[in-house]
Amino acid sequence: MPHFFSLLGNAAGRLFGGAGAPAGRPDLDALPSKIRAAIARQQDGSERLIGWIQLAILTSFAALYVAAPKTTPTGAAFEPVPAFLGAYFLFTCLRLWRAYKGSLPAWFLVVSIGVDMALLLGLIWSFHLQYEQPPSFYLKAPTLLYLFIFIALRALRFEPGYVLLAGLVGAAGWLALVGFAVMGEAGGAMVTRDYVVYLTSNSVLVGGEVDKVMSIMVVTAVLCVAIARARRLLIQSIFDSSAKEDLSHFVPEGVASRIATAEGKLPTENREATMLFADVENFTSMSEGLSSDETVQTMNEYFALFSAAVEDHNGVVIFFQGDAIFAAFNLPADNPEHATCAVAAAIEVQRLLARHTFSIGKPLRARIGINTGVVTGGVIGAQKLSSYTLYGDAVNIAARLEQLNKKHGTNILASARTVELCDPQQFKFESKGFDTVRGRTQSIEIFTPRITTQPATENSPTK
Repeated sequence: MPHFFSLLGNAAGRLFGGAGAPAGRPDLDALPSKIRAAIARQQDGSERLIGWIQLAILTSFAALYVAAPKTTPTGAAFEPVPAFLGAYFLFTCLRLWRAYKGSLPAWFLVVSIGVDMALLLGLIWSFHLQYEQPPSFYLKAPTLLYLFIFIALRALRFEPGYVLLAGLVGAAGWLALVGFAVMGEAGGAMVTRDYVVYLTSNSVLVGGEVDKVMSIMVVTAVLCVAIARARRLLIQSIFDSSAKEDLSHFVPEGVASRIATAEGKLPTENREATMLFADVENFTSMSEGLSSDETVQTMNEYFALFSAAVEDHNGVVIFFQGDAIFAAFNLPADNPEHATCAVAAAIEVQRLLARHTFSIGKPLRARIGINTGVVTGGVIGAQKLSSYTLYGDAVNIAARLEQLNKKHGTNILASARTVELCDPQQFKFESKGFDTVRGRTQSIEIFTPRITTQPATENSPTK
């Protein structure tokens, strides 16, 4: 039955404004279970709110009845208005109690809509008995306006099918009241086309009643379309947000945000940035004594530790490959202090590794190369498979500097340009002379930062 009302709402959306589910767009059933559970909790809260509003409406009905003059003959055995109000009170209390006990099943919601409308229309119908007038008397009752409130209340549930059902039941109920009034007026003798006569007597203006029914259906249609569109937009936004979150696991978060909002191909960027390459010392020999599960677990610990240090210093991890890490500062995220932050992150990693015990019971050591230069960043790949990366000679130098650590017996090596841009108040560097990196004919001067043994603090250079 819930699927029936979902389809009913989508049909209303298509009929009145194209709000149904277009082909290829996600629906509620396709959402993750935790999101569906969150929506269900909101729906349950809506039902409780509906119950309290109905109780408030009932209270206003009772207050108006008590304040209004009574025309029922003295000693009458049955007064219809209190009977309908009493029945409505009992049902509203039952509905509110069930709403607090748990989710209301679809069949109960359908019955609830029927009972709500029946009691309201029954209350309106009883007015001609209460005030000793012909049936056409109740057609002029302003209580009809509460019918629109009852229809609007169903919009709190954010399911157009129930709104449509409430509108159809309300319109059908009012048509039944009109039919009863016309058939009960001596063969329709009190039906008139004169608007003045209609307003100043108990005559029935059929056109006026048709207007009321049309108003009920138009309001219902507008609410259905509005809810269907809002519901579709909500679901689509949840999917987009989820897709962006999933994408951020594979590309840098800044890139994921731009991909999610870009209307076309993401443009490339060219600017100076600082690149950091890292590798685990003796990884091959270490992994020989580990099972595949142990290796994966150890590397995940290492990557988590390394990534946290990079992110804490406003850097972005571009990719993991084997035991290698490539991180960048100032691309794709802006970072004016990119050289200082890269060196700070490298030093932080070394301090964390020095005091961290991995699950295999062995320490890990990393070699890190840092270089600064103009590079190009962008999304590359095939139409169905792409990734974000950086290109440029500066990237290659950073990777080569990481390898030179083994030759110089160091853990961190940085280029002259990186040292030039670093804050001299924060770091001191020791020159390791000139060396030729693989793939280049000209030698470059390389430096290693003087790492203190003091523990890392929360006051990192980028804080």
